[in-house]
Amino acid sequence: MVSWFARGLAGSVMAVMATTGVEAQESTNQVAAKTAWSVFEDKNPRECWAVSSPTETVNKKDGRVVAVRRGDILLMTFFRPSAGVKGQLAFTGGYPFASGSTVNLNISGNSFELFSEGEWAWPASAADDAKIIAALKRGADAKLSARSSRGTQTFDTFSLMGFTAAVEEAEKRCQ
Repeated sequence: MVSWFARGLAGSVMAVMATTGVEAQESTNQVAAKTAWSVFEDKNPRECWAVSSPTETVNKKDGRVVAVRRGDILLMTFFRPSAGVKGQLAFTGGYPFASGSTVNLNISGNSFELFSEGEWAWPASAADDAKIIAALKRGADAKLSARSSRGTQTFDTFSLMGFTAAVEEAEKRCQ
């Protein structure tokens, strides 16, 4: 499964990862902040996205909470007019996912499956993206659970405060 995501997102994602947290306030391509979510815009190629970091992260191995080193953990929604992308969800857990594994996304009791490749996971289709984004707009938080290539179970919770405003801002900027 190779999507536009796998072909063209790397540069933008690196910019986001370099500007998460406090540094995001100084980014030259951050255009808005909506509570827990930030909005970014790039001109070449034209793309816009809403992104957030988790409010809580728990890592478990053999049923016990463990401390592990992880890279940036981000949940985002992208718009890229030149590729016909009108809202694609992506998640990076900050580590390589177990080969062939999926990521479970739970939004207010609604469960969705994201397919993983390397350090990234996303829905199988544009229709799934639309269903998930609609659920995110109605929800209070998003909980993602995944398994690393080393067998660690991770549980990340994202606040959805400001998600709707951020996604609508990103979409408006990339119509």
